This record gives sequence, structure tokens and C-alpha cells, in this order.
Amino acid sequence: MRTLSVFDSSEDITSFVQGKIRGLIAEEGKTSHVLEDDPEKFREAYLRFQNWFALPPEEKLVTYYACTYWRGKVPCQGWLYLSTNFLCFYSYMLGAEVKLVISWDEIWRLEKTSNVILTESIHVVAHGEDHYFSMLLRLSETFVIMEQLADYSIKRLFDKEAFEIQRALSDPMQITKRGLEAHAKSEQFRTFFRLPKEENLLEVHESFLWVPFSHFNTLGKICLSESYLCFASQDGSQCHIIIPMREVVNVDKSDGGSRALTVYVRGKRALRFTEIRDYQRLATTIRGRCGISASPQHAASSEVIRGECQSLINHFEDNPEDVTLMVGQKDSSKAVSTEALMTVFHPQDVENLDPKMLKEKMKEQSWNIHFSEYGRGTSMFFTRKTRDLIVRGVPESLRGELWLLFSGAINDMATHPGYYTELVEQSLGTSTLATDEIERDLHRSLPEHPAFQSDTGISALRRVLTAYASRNPKIGYCQAMNILTSVLLLYAKEEEAFWLLVAVCERMLPDYFNRRIIGALVDQAVFEDLIRENLPQLVENMTDLSFFSSVSLSWFLTLFISVLPIESAVNVVDCFFYDGIKAILQLGLAVLDYNMEALISCHDDAEAVTILNKFFDSVTNKDSPLPPTVQQAPVGNNNKSDHSNVDINELIREAYEKYGNIRSEEVESFRKRNKLLVIQTLEDTTKQNVTRVVSQEVKFTPSQLDELYNLFKRQHFLSCYWTMKSPALLHHDPSLAYLEQYQLGFQQFSLLFSLLEPWAFCANKSTLSKWLFRLIDENQDGLVNFKEFCCALDNLYCGSFTNKLKFLFKLHLPPDLDLPEDGVIQKSPERGRGKVDLQAYLKQWQSEILRKEETIKDLPRINQAQFIHFSKTLYNIFHGDPEEETLYRAVAHVTSLLLRMEEVGRKLQEPSSPTATATKSETPSPPDPERPPAADWSFSFEQVLASLLNEPAVVGFFERQVNIQLKLTQAHMAQLKLTGNGK
Repeated sequence: MRTLSVFDSSEDITSFVQGKIRGLIAEEGKTSHVLEDDPEKFREAYLRFQNWFALPPEEKLVTYYACTYWRGKVPCQGWLYLSTNFLCFYSYMLGAEVKLVISWDEIWRLEKTSNVILTESIHVVAHGEDHYFSMLLRLSETFVIMEQLADYSIKRLFDKEAFEIQRALSDPMQITKRGLEAHAKSEQFRTFFRLPKEENLLEVHESFLWVPFSHFNTLGKICLSESYLCFASQDGSQCHIIIPMREVVNVDKSDGGSRALTVYVRGKRALRFTEIRDYQRLATTIRGRCGISASPQHAASSEVIRGECQSLINHFEDNPEDVTLMVGQKDSSKAVSTEALMTVFHPQDVENLDPKMLKEKMKEQSWNIHFSEYGRGTSMFFTRKTRDLIVRGVPESLRGELWLLFSGAINDMATHPGYYTELVEQSLGTSTLATDEIERDLHRSLPEHPAFQSDTGISALRRVLTAYASRNPKIGYCQAMNILTSVLLLYAKEEEAFWLLVAVCERMLPDYFNRRIIGALVDQAVFEDLIRENLPQLVENMTDLSFFSSVSLSWFLTLFISVLPIESAVNVVDCFFYDGIKAILQLGLAVLDYNMEALISCHDDAEAVTILNKFFDSVTNKDSPLPPTVQQAPVGNNNKSDHSNVDINELIREAYEKYGNIRSEEVESFRKRNKLLVIQTLEDTTKQNVTRVVSQEVKFTPSQLDELYNLFKRQHFLSCYWTMKSPALLHHDPSLAYLEQYQLGFQQFSLLFSLLEPWAFCANKSTLSKWLFRLIDENQDGLVNFKEFCCALDNLYCGSFTNKLKFLFKLHLPPDLDLPEDGVIQKSPERGRGKVDLQAYLKQWQSEILRKEETIKDLPRINQAQFIHFSKTLYNIFHGDPEEETLYRAVAHVTSLLLRMEEVGRKLQEPSSPTATATKSETPSPPDPERPPAADWSFSFEQVLASLLNEPAVVGFFERQVNIQLKLTQAHMAQLKLTGNGK
């Protein structure tokens, strides 16, 4: 009861008691879970897992659950096994065995559902089939683990993302349930507090925090990472605070029974945490991470050092020219801008007392009051009042500062001093595909604004974009980055704008700015889900919601900057930096709600687009102090007769009032659910594009090409399942064309070819696959793409006797390259790094178009050693065939015939008399380059072809039809097992 006495109201007491009960339940669940995780039982389950599914021994079992799997309406009680790469189920009841193996990269949808028959179940969609799992004791836990494994698979296999920072995920053979849970918690922690990706959640402590502005203790959790001490109230919305360890100057622990901890930060501020269960260890941990000693002498010396540092900072503020000398900048042309462009091109007139400026001063005063109560800078309290001030509008003078604070970019900049300057020096003057695209788009970025009609703004924009392309070559430069960066430069200094861009591209809008804009497509799908939930009237009258996805793409990519006037768009950016993508989704719903009646009465999409464009043109910011020369003209139709002006502040306020109940956790849940569908839809589109291109050069049917693509793609993934260092992963370049996205190294090619080769009884397959890989790997980079693979198979399956024989003949021609047995690339040209020579590409394309078809006369002669290998290959191909003996005799007959022909040819060339010999010695003729020296012998392809055409058994063998569909079916069934045996 002593703890409850600190509360002022019964509501707070109720909330506290409910939280404690939930905590006790969670602790009890953890205890029971630990007891159930018996290592011996897990080992038994792992042995069953290996025995039932015959997966490679490298496959790591993460966890398993008893459950019911529904085959139609028939329930099957059994065991669900979740491993690094597969979802597996096994059941054996009443003599009926049910076995299911689905790889995570094949799943299209994963969600929790309920219906009349199943109260609650997990729904999995893969290969166009629905799978339901129910009767799980811990269904929510199971679903979360499945989500994590599916997401891990997507990032590792589709995005080719590495996990060096997260040790628990760096090795797919060491994935554990605990590691996944820790990764998920750290990711949630970083997202909520906007922390750098290097931070991991290390400790969580329940405690009370004394909130000075409310004069009461609020219950919440202390979250500790490597470099930050964070606190969030119980529901997360009442207040939260982020304390960088670099800002902590001292930590005191109380001697009484309150189990309290006081953290002192710069700026003469102190935060008091109470009722911490393990407060002594927490105090020791914080001191250790801050480098603080418990002795008062250390605290005194720290104050001296801080005083000296502050003096140095004050000196450089008063003498900015010394900063240039300090960082060692030699060329003033490379010096970064130290002022926001808005202060240069639109300095505020302090003597201007018009109504707009007076309102701007009132906003500044409101924020100053807020700072005095809640703090300012990195250790400021984030509360509901902060959001209210954001919704009302941020004053021009504070916009850059608040963007840095809310996005977390202020911490990135503080922990990386000099990083941006180094990047600028390294990247300026370089020429890459990204820099070419940047130069093309520089003058398209807010061209109406005076800042970007001058060299000052253009140069700053160039430096920021080029530096980011150098920092993150995986993204490089994408369209819409120039528009976003130009707005950031208006209100933030150049280095600050760079770190804001980092925060947006790498944390706040993940996967937005890449070739496939997956993040934007996922959020569009989330937007559709929210429309269904919040605008049912619109859904009833517009059955196809994909229209809103297409029209809203620019809203998400540019944060409404491309559709709203700049003076209105910056208010949207304010909300985005505070609330993230949730603010954009809310505003999108408010826009559709405002135009509901007009959209419902539309006859086609074009009319709906016109309505929305006119609406955006009518949006104004009546409080904006910017002069008309700075304000942006409407981007759409200038005819505003159909719309009265809409104030952006009113629109944002309405969005928060109507749709502010949308929680960030709900948005993240929608994102996870839709990401699988978006990825697989894009993959399906890629498959269609690739098969359409390849179908023009092969004789396979569309369905056969489709199955071949699936086999090829799966083999590519199999090379990545159990390692992070496969050739396919190490040399993946997302900027390459569709055909190059999935490639096989020699090892994986050899395994797949052994499943698909047309000669079922072929002996010595490894040698044949080695020569075949050498032949079709034209650029000799150690990788084969799908088109090359299909063209080779097409020759062997569907080619004529002459074409098949020519293909086998070419396998034995020089050069005899020594291919790697382990699939490690010997030669790999750099891709996507340097500047692209478009002229060279055009010449190469033209030469490929004009390349004449190869004839049998173009083939070089085959020498003695190569012909022996050729004969051995024929023997190996014929091995095990019902007509093996006849075929062997035919090859022997052809070989002896060719040798006799060569011997006769030599005798005809030998001199027949002394006179002829003398004549020949007097007039020596030049040697024939087509014929070998006298000590050796060789054959042309025409000779080999003519000889084999006289052997009906050989001709019949090669012209025999192969059941391609049966081969594909057998390969699909045996692919995984063969890979396991071949490793």
C-alpha cells in the first residue's frame, strides 16, 4: 500500500495494478516456458525432425509445437516444426501419414484468422494453397516466431541483406528462438525511440519516473542499450525520454528503501527513477557505460574537462574561420554550407509586425514555454503536449532543430563528427551511375524556389546526395530523394540535412528508396487496409482500391511534398518526423474523407485523379510567414473554382482527430502482413518478364518454362540457405536486369543439371556438367543466369540431331578452363560500381543483333586428345541404355572410320617420288593453319557428323523424345534431397 500512496487518482491506481498483474502473468509464462524447454526433449524432437523430413543436416531447428493441421475440413493432430528455412508439419494417425514442407521464401501470406469452425488459427498461403494450423497452446508466440523467420528469410534471400551487426542472426546455422526474440525486441526498441541501427536492447527495468511538469510518478520501463538510457511510460503515449550516455554526468543511488536512482545530465537536469528491483546493478551498469567513477574527485575532474570543452566550443562559435582550419579543409570550394537555405534566402525581419509574423512569434513563445517545462535537446520529454504543438504548426526558426531531434538524426551527427565532411571530400569529382542521375535531377528539385535557382542551393544539394550515394551504394540515388533533400536543406544546415536523409532512408522509411521501392508498396497495401477499416462508404462504392495505391505512391515517396505547395508540405513533414509513417497514412485518409462524395460520383480513374489534384491545389497555409516569392505555385490545375481553400493546419488537425487512434504497433503489424504479399507479387512479375524473354529463344512451353524458373530460383536459394558467403550472395547486384537477379555458381549448377539432363543413365556426370558450365558461362564470371541455362537445356532436349551433336562437339573445344569445384568465383567483373559506358553497351547490343547464326563450317577442328574425350562422353551418355551394346559398336565403328580417313588423307599428302620431293623443297608452301602438325591428327565437325549420320542407332538415340514434364516433376521432388546429399 505504500507504493499506491504515490498516486493521486483511482484511475492511476487501477492502471498500475492492472500492469502489475499483466507483468506477473508474463513472468509466470516465462517460468513455465523455461521448464518446458528441456534440452533432452529438444534433441529428441530434432532427431525426429531430421528423420521425418530428410533435410540436410545443416538445417537448424528453431522450435516446435503440437498443433492441428487442417486438410480441407479434416483435422490432423501432429507436430509443427519451425526451422531456419522451412515450415514443416508431420502427422501419423490411423495409418495415414501427413507430411508438409514449405520454405519461408515461398510463403505469400501469413496471418492469424478465426471463423465458425476454427476459433483461432494461423493461415499460411504458399504455392496458391491455403494451410491452417490451430489448437496451438501458445498461438500468439508461434505466430510471432513464424513472422520473424519469414521476415529473416526475405531480408537474407530476396534483399541479400547481411546481419554482421546482429550476431544472433549473422550465421543461419546458429539461429535460435532466443536470438530471434532478442532481435525483434531490439528492432522494436530502435523504432520507438528512433535510435541508430547499431543499438541493441540490453536490459529492461520496470520503474517509476518523477515527471516534474505533472508533479507525479509515472509507471514505465527503463530500456538500456549500448549508448542510450530510455524511458517510456506504460502505454508509451503519456511520455517518453531518450538520454544519450554521452550526456550523463553522474548517477546517484539512494540509501533508503525506495530503490531509487538519480541520473544527472548536462544542462543541470536530473531524472529520478524509483522502485527499481535491481537498482544497484543498474547504477553500476550506467556508470560503466558512461565512464563515470563513483568518487567525487572524478566528478569534479569531469566538470573541469566539460568546462574546457565548452570554452573551446564558445571560441569556435565566435571565430567560425578557425573551424575551417581545425578540420583541415584546404579547398574552400569543398566547404559545406553552415546555414539553412531559408535563413539565407528568406531571413526573418524582426521588425515586421504583420499578423502572420505575430502568430509566428506566438508559436515560438509556446515552444519556448514547452522547452522550459519539458527540457530542450536530446533529453527532452516527449508528451501529448508535444504532439499538440506539432499539429498546430512548428515555427520556421525551430523547424530544423525539431526535425533533428524527433528523427534521431541529432544522435547520429553527434556520434560521427567529421564523417560528412570526409564523405564530401571522397565523393566529389567521382563519376558513377548515381552521380549522373543526381546531376540530371538537380535542377528539377523545387525549381520555383529561389534557393534552387542559385549555385548555393544546387551545390549543397549535389554534395548531400553524392555523399549519401557514397555512404550507401546499395541505395545510391533514387528519384524523390532530390525533392526530399531540397526541403531538408531549406530548414537544416547541410550536414544536418545529410543526417536527416540518413534517418529517413535507413530508419523511418525502410526499403523506400531502392530499385523496387518495396517499402512504399508495402505502405500502399497498409493504406488500402486502413481505407477498408475507416472509410467503408468509399469501399462500398469503389470496389477496386488499387487506384488509391497508384495515385498515392507520390504521397508516400515525397511525404506529400510533390503534390502540396511547399509552405503547406513542410507542416506534413513536421508531423512525419514526430509520428513517422502513421502521420502520412492519417493525412491520406483525411484527404480521401474530405473528397468522399466527389470520389464516389466519379465515372473513371482519370476523373478521380483530377478531383484530387484540384483539392491539393486548393490547400494553403494561412499562417505561413513566407513571402510569395518563396511560396510554391500549385503543381496541378490552377482553376480553383470547384474548391474553396483548405487550410493545411485544419486538415492535419482533422486527420489527428478522426484517425489519431491508429497505433504505430497496428501499422507495423499491417506492414509485416503485407510485405510477404508485395515481395511475392514482385517476384511473380519478375518471373513473367524473364520467361517472356527466354520463351522467344527456346522451344519449351510456358508451363515448362515456369517450372524450370521455379527450380532454378530454388537452387539459387539453396546455395544461400546455410551460408552467408555463397557466390550468389556475395556478388548480388540489385541494379542488374531481371535475368541476372538469380544466378548459379558451378556447384549449384552441377546439382541442378544432374536432375534435368536428358540422358538418365549418363555416367561421369560431373565432367560433363563442368564442360557444359564452361561453355555457357560466356563472360567467365563463374555464374550462369536463367537464360543461359534454358538455352543449353533447350539444345539438349529439343534440338535436332545436328544441333545436339554440335553442342556436344563444342563442349570439348578449347580453352580447357580449370573451373572451381567449390563454386567460388575465379573472375568476377565489378558491376554497378563505376560509370556505365552507354556507348559500349549500345555497341555490344548492336553486335548481338547483327551476329549471324553459327554454322558447322565455323567450328574449329577437334584434336586428338579432344576427340578421345568426345568419344568417352558418347560412351558415358549411352551407358545403361537398352541399346547400349549397339551404340558402343556404332561409336567404335565411327572412330575407326575417321582414323582410317585421316590416315588416307595423310598418305595422299606425302611425296610419291624424288622429283616431287625436290620440287616441294625448292618451292615451300605455307603451312595450312586449319590442319594440325604431322605428328598429330584432327577432325572437323563435318567429318564427325557425316560419319555418325550413317549410324541409325546413334541418330535414333539423339532424336528420341524425352518426357520433359516427367523430368521436371522428378527434379522438383528430388531437388532438396540431392542438395542435402551433395553438400
